[in-house]
Amino acid sequence: MKFPDIYQRLPGLVLGFHGCDESVGEDIFTDPKKHLDQSNNDYDWLGGGIYFWENDPQRAWEFAKEAAKNPRITKGKIKKPCVVGAVLDLGLCCNLLDRRALDEIRESFDVLDVVFEALEEALPTNGKARQARRLDCLVIENMHKLRKRQNIKEYDTVRGAFWEGGALYPGANIERMNHVQIAVRNKDCIKGYFRPRLL
Repeated sequence: MKFPDIYQRLPGLVLGFHGCDESVGEDIFTDPKKHLDQSNNDYDWLGGGIYFWENDPQRAWEFAKEAAKNPRITKGKIKKPCVVGAVLDLGLCCNLLDRRALDEIRESFDVLDVVFEALEEALPTNGKARQARRLDCLVIENMHKLRKRQNIKEYDTVRGAFWEGGALYPGANIERMNHVQIAVRNKDCIKGYFRPRLL
């Protein structure tokens, strides 16, 4: 049984948070025409897009602080950590918590597997833990290309949950740094930016 893509449009608005350098944040806060830059690295977890932590300004802050100490985890230099909030309409979303999206991504992998085998080349691999996700990125980007070639409406966003950081407590299956990330591919999904409130 097949269902229409109307069920891949997530209802309502979502708050997203982006960790960056203060200079980037101030540019966004002061110029309503500006947007955050899209990431297009070959190791991005959800493929290309503007990345946000869903409803989690604390996690965005931790990322920005970590990136300031270890510049290898992001291409943009972070001298002074900052968090930019955004109001997001996910639009047509490739939601990695949805069976239909997972099937589509698996089909994308199957196509790549055949192509790489024919070329007698090895598919890229993912790094361990939070390292580069080259295979996942390639598979997701290939899925977008396949949709475009087949004249299927492109996804506005990609959303995925990630479990990382090790056990929250002894014997836990809940990890310390679980999070949901969103990669916004269509900037029209960003309804506005804001400076998050602090306690």
